[in-house]
Amino acid sequence: MIYIDDVYGIEVLDSRGNPTVKTTVILSDGIKASAIVPSGASTGSKEAIELRDKDAKRFKGKGVLKACENVGKIGDELIGVEPFNQAQIDKLIQEIDGTNNYSNLGANAALGVSMAVARAAAKSLDIPLYRYIGGANAGILPVPMFNVINGGKHADNSVDFQEYMLMPLNFNSFSDALRAVTECYHSLKEILQKSGHSVSLGDEGGFAPNLKNNEEPVKILVEAINHAGYKAGKDMFIALDTASSEFYGKNGYDLKGEKRVLSSAQMVDYYAELCEKYPIVSIEDGLSEDDWEGWELLTKKLGSKIQLVGDDLFVTNAAILAEGIKKRAANSILIKLNQIGTLTQTLETIRLAHRSGYTCVVSHRSGESEDAFIADLAVAINSGQIKTGATARGERTAKYNRLLEIERELNGGEYLGKAVFGR
Repeated sequence: MIYIDDVYGIEVLDSRGNPTVKTTVILSDGIKASAIVPSGASTGSKEAIELRDKDAKRFKGKGVLKACENVGKIGDELIGVEPFNQAQIDKLIQEIDGTNNYSNLGANAALGVSMAVARAAAKSLDIPLYRYIGGANAGILPVPMFNVINGGKHADNSVDFQEYMLMPLNFNSFSDALRAVTECYHSLKEILQKSGHSVSLGDEGGFAPNLKNNEEPVKILVEAINHAGYKAGKDMFIALDTASSEFYGKNGYDLKGEKRVLSSAQMVDYYAELCEKYPIVSIEDGLSEDDWEGWELLTKKLGSKIQLVGDDLFVTNAAILAEGIKKRAANSILIKLNQIGTLTQTLETIRLAHRSGYTCVVSHRSGESEDAFIADLAVAINSGQIKTGATARGERTAKYNRLLEIERELNGGEYLGKAVFGR
């Protein structure tokens, strides 16, 4: 029998230079596997709790030594347990914590163990992680959402919306799509430089120029697509993550970059106008996580035309997603492992989404690492979509490079392109 022999956590750095947890699991057959937990800047209020030390003398209070200690506490309970029953192990982790949001152990401790166990089990069986998680049917390469212009909490600029993304739909393979977006990314840089804009990078590798309003980045993306030799609305499409919870208040949606405050209905009309003018196929967090009525209105008006993704709204939580399904709010969910705490809970949410006709977008966080777990996860669940930043910065390209490896292993696999949106 193969069993878990040792589990430990150490404090490492994420892409923003903040501490995070790296967990290592060692099996009795000598297999050793690790996983690094990401961290978000723009977070939903109902996310699982990320445990920080709050010791002002270390990392400005952001240290994770307590979470690393808790990895050891979880490990003490897992020693001697077989690694191949992920659901059983993740249930045990939940029981050790004893809360519904990991406020005792920290979701960063729980998730690190959950991911590392899955990776160790896959290595022990000598199969790829996507095959271990997804089984024989895992074989679809995801359409990427490339965040090429950053705003909001991901950049120090005047743009309210957090992410402006390119989606390469009219391509026959993941590698061709990646190449095309990389060419568009470099064209975008040239256009920004010629216009005198900054080409400094935001947290996720996108450029962070100061622009006059929230529509101007969309115009520039269309220009960059055409400049690279592709056609906007045919080859390349645009996706937005407005992260509207970040600028939502008691008076409505405060667009400081445009010096105006909009009601929910006015925000919906604003999105509808943008979608009429530009080839926008997806909007994430178009309204606040607290604005359920607004979400219902948005879905009623645009849900049959474009993808409406709930991130802060659902926080990868099956119970909250069920509420959204009942209210007919959104038609897609963003999947972030550290929002819920374990791989098994994540898969439960994905299954509910698929059964209910919601699309799933597997996503990184703004504080990332070289760990490419989500690349395998996207293929494992046949999500058809992944969101993991620009084609720049090593913590982002690690995911794309892993997908290139998977594409080769699958002898090309299947790239859905326009079929993702039924186009």
